Amino acid sequence: MTLTENLFENLRLELRRGCLTLAVLAQLKQEHYGYTLRKALAERGMEIEESTLYPLLRRLEAQGLLTSEWREEEKRNKRFYRLSSDGEQIFARLLEEWNAINTSITNLL
Repeated sequence: MTLTENLFENLRLELRRGCLTLAVLAQLKQEHYGYTLRKALAERGMEIEESTLYPLLRRLEAQGLLTSEWREEEKRNKRFYRLSSDGEQIFARLLEEWNAINTSITNLL
């Protein structure tokens, strides 16, 4: 990989990291378990690997933005996630920030 390609990839991942957080929070207004969350994100154009999703879910829960519970479904235990009340407030504020940044970038371009 050339220096330019490596730099681009690092910057792309940095940009994507914040977008993934916002996308996950948006989808977790409704309850999901990991597989259905990945599927819902992918259907809307936001692919995410399991190795990225599950650490992100654990981090967001540790930060108090998500709640989770284990339940049996289809004879398997699954961990269901959804936004906490703090998560709803933070998501609303992040969405406002995203919209302001998006407007500014659009105006700059």
